[in-house]
Amino acid sequence: MASRGKLVIVFAPSGSGKGTLIEHVKNHFKDKVVFPVSYTTRQIRPGEKEGDVYHFVSAEDFKEKINEEFFLEWAEYSGNLYGTPRDEITKHIEAGDLVLREVEIQGANSISRLMPKEDLISIYIDAGSWEDLRRRIEARAPLSGEELELRRRRFEKEILFKDEADFVISNKDGELESAQKHIIEIIENLQ
Repeated sequence: MASRGKLVIVFAPSGSGKGTLIEHVKNHFKDKVVFPVSYTTRQIRPGEKEGDVYHFVSAEDFKEKINEEFFLEWAEYSGNLYGTPRDEITKHIEAGDLVLREVEIQGANSISRLMPKEDLISIYIDAGSWEDLRRRIEARAPLSGEELELRRRRFEKEILFKDEADFVISNKDGELESAQKHIIEIIENLQ
């Protein structure tokens, strides 16, 4: 009988470089790691493709899936809903696969409560202080002062979960190459 796989969850505040590091893992491991597609109610952004990272659905469709217990976890973030489909995770873990998923802090908490500890590895991306993150966020897209304030408050809550992660990867300004190396080492050691 094949050994069980693991779910690796990557979580961090907005602007920490989660997406960049996950893309690096995708390019490095290609077919060796499973990257399940999540669901969201947010609008598709330029350069994104339906079904690549997200399935873009209406709020009504998303809420119906909640009622059907379709999601392993789901969370609201900045007025949009995000969810991880249960079957896409469990079938791969049972098959012995390594599954990697980016989640919000709220999702990481839900998954930690729902999954056996032996099936789960958590990675927190530490990108520094709020001021460091604010600069990154503002460089990506203009945000209103109100939206920035909401993200600052969220950052103050999210940073508290850093110590609960199995691994912490530093991705402060100028550390991307080191962060990429660190996340690859973690994944290699899990295989």
